[in-house]
Amino acid sequence: MTQARKRFGQNFLEPVWVEKVIRAIDPKPDEAFIEVGPGRGALTGPLAARALSVVAYEIDRDLAAELASTAPSNVTVVQCDFLELPTSDQRLGIHDQRLGTHDHFRVAGNLPYNVASPILFKLVELYGAGIPLVDATVMLQREVADRLIAGPGTREYGVLSVLIQHSATVERMLNLPPGAFRPAPRVRSALVRLRFHPPAPRAQDPAGFVALVQAVFTRRRKTLLNALLAYQPAPSKRGRTPFPEVLARAGLDGTRRPETLSVAEFVRLSDSYPRRA
Repeated sequence: MTQARKRFGQNFLEPVWVEKVIRAIDPKPDEAFIEVGPGRGALTGPLAARALSVVAYEIDRDLAAELASTAPSNVTVVQCDFLELPTSDQRLGIHDQRLGTHDHFRVAGNLPYNVASPILFKLVELYGAGIPLVDATVMLQREVADRLIAGPGTREYGVLSVLIQHSATVERMLNLPPGAFRPAPRVRSALVRLRFHPPAPRAQDPAGFVALVQAVFTRRRKTLLNALLAYQPAPSKRGRTPFPEVLARAGLDGTRRPETLSVAEFVRLSDSYPRRA
């Protein structure tokens, strides 16, 4: 049996917890799943037994080969780095002849903790590119789960909270102890569900919105007026706009801290900058 590899952040789910996770995912017979990081297939088999089909993405070549040799006929194993998939990649299985054409996909996975956040952003990117993702039920570090569901004004609220909540609602499903995995990680874990939706509200300049959020949270304890110094938008035809003018357009008090702004207020702030040249 292939051993867990630290460089891939592998921690395999114990059988006693598999059924709890599957019940939380609640797969249906007519649903197609994308599984990220199947590992030894602890979730793959139970998913395949309850769902229509599973496309499983595994970065570890040995694990992928091992899983492909034992997987049920409705499972397609793809050996690749999920983060490197182009958004138009047909290997997502949407047009795979063996799986048929599906009008929606659900996502499941025990995400490697060292790349959990990038995978979440990748899922949002895929949804935004038109891949019909309904939701994602994933295991990750509990501190990451706390940041995903955090609201404005809390210690955990930050870039991950704003950018994920802009395109998904997040719900905590289960808390898992370190002993739920082998090898046992040194951190606690949680199962969360992201339900994808169009960006709400939609930003006029999506790239500018992301850059703004990332910049001001580097100065989260500063006032907005000072935190905006970290943001360098591309100049518009009118040149640089003074921060007080931008804040006035957004209807925001410059003495507030970035960590107190809601997702909608961040979008409003981003939209208050003149459009790029």
